[in-house]
Amino acid sequence: MTQDATIKNEDTLSGFLFALSAYLLWGFLPIYMKALSHIPPTEVIAHRVLWSVPIALGVLLVLGRTADLKTALRTPRMLVMGAATAALISVNWGIYVWSIGSGHALEAALGYYINPLFSIFLGRVLLGERLHPAQWVAIALAAFAVALLTWDAGRLPLVALSLTLTWGLYAYLKKSLPIGPNQGFTLEVLILTPFAIGYLAWLVAQGQSHFLQGVARDNLLLVGCGIVTAVPLMLYANGAKKLRLSTIAMMQYIAPTMIFLTAVFVFDEPFGHARAIAFPIIWAALALYTASMLAGRKRPA
Repeated sequence: MTQDATIKNEDTLSGFLFALSAYLLWGFLPIYMKALSHIPPTEVIAHRVLWSVPIALGVLLVLGRTADLKTALRTPRMLVMGAATAALISVNWGIYVWSIGSGHALEAALGYYINPLFSIFLGRVLLGERLHPAQWVAIALAAFAVALLTWDAGRLPLVALSLTLTWGLYAYLKKSLPIGPNQGFTLEVLILTPFAIGYLAWLVAQGQSHFLQGVARDNLLLVGCGIVTAVPLMLYANGAKKLRLSTIAMMQYIAPTMIFLTAVFVFDEPFGHARAIAFPIIWAALALYTASMLAGRKRPA
């Protein structure tokens, strides 16, 4: 069923439920990370890496896909590529965790809204892909929205642009990694694990660790970082295989929309005139991009 659906490029109910679960979990992630805002982002990231390892390895054991991982660990080229994607995703996580804890969740939402437009621009620049006029207009609208926010704040929206850049490059390089998404994620966290353990050991030696310091809530939240990191990524990876690209493209707006609503109505972040103009421009750009993509799929090859 799965194989046939993948070949025919059809949507399946299981694929939809996998992807929806992933996006909903990502949408609620800011609330979880806000509860860890008193802990330095670097320590949170180290725990995200460390506690993701048993979950990722457990999934591969259940699926019987450990052979691919062993091959990757013995292949220098794949290790180098895995190290590159691991570096990008760890930086992305760090910026995201910092942005939530420091009151920049709206910028984080903006970054993930812009990401699909950056991805098609990246395809044009790096792969020479042809863009339709509507896609160029969408990119121009997004650039105008960023310029408006820059003019209003007197600075570039660095959080949004950094999240867009790191996630866009991560997704681009991830496509070149010649193993499955679950195996690729496991490879990344295994590569990052020595650094995570070393950093956490240094924190303990310096007396700066927040883990196992008598605060049960912090301990549970830090261990739970593995679940909130690994589970959505693996749900998404399995859902994407069972859905059409156009379906995934439309569903990807669920998470940033939830982050946006959380930032405004839960975290009470300021939503001034410039943002009230810029965000609708971004939404219009995304609507134009999505409509262009769907129209392109209907055109005969």
